[in-house]
Amino acid sequence: MTWPSSIQEIIDEFQEIEDQFERLEVLMDFADEVDELPFDEWSDSNLVRGCQSVAHIEVNIRESMVWIRAAADARMVQGLQGILSIAVNGNSPETVMQLTPNFAEEAGILVSLTPSRSNGFRTMFDMIQNRIKEEIL
Repeated sequence: MTWPSSIQEIIDEFQEIEDQFERLEVLMDFADEVDELPFDEWSDSNLVRGCQSVAHIEVNIRESMVWIRAAADARMVQGLQGILSIAVNGNSPETVMQLTPNFAEEAGILVSLTPSRSNGFRTMFDMIQNRIKEEIL
């Protein structure tokens, strides 16, 4: 698949890393990309169900573009949210709906994670797309 340039950059960066621990460090650095959802805005409606950590994602569509704010109690999960932020923010709902989580597999991100963390990534990805469906219907 041909990925948007922002996603392709992530794929290229992770594919260059051979060491699993270095890959995890880089993943955690992506936590800085998150537009953080303040703790006092964490709620049941933005809770990511099925994630090993406590994670929250808020999805907004403004001026025909998708924007997410997110937070988690684990830096690794926030790193995954940062990658999702790069993949989603500023794109049209249609573009985001055409994305698949396969880019994380192609990058080799998910092989460095426990199965529950990989499932959490997919759950967050699905939550974003489901919220977009709710917003545009």
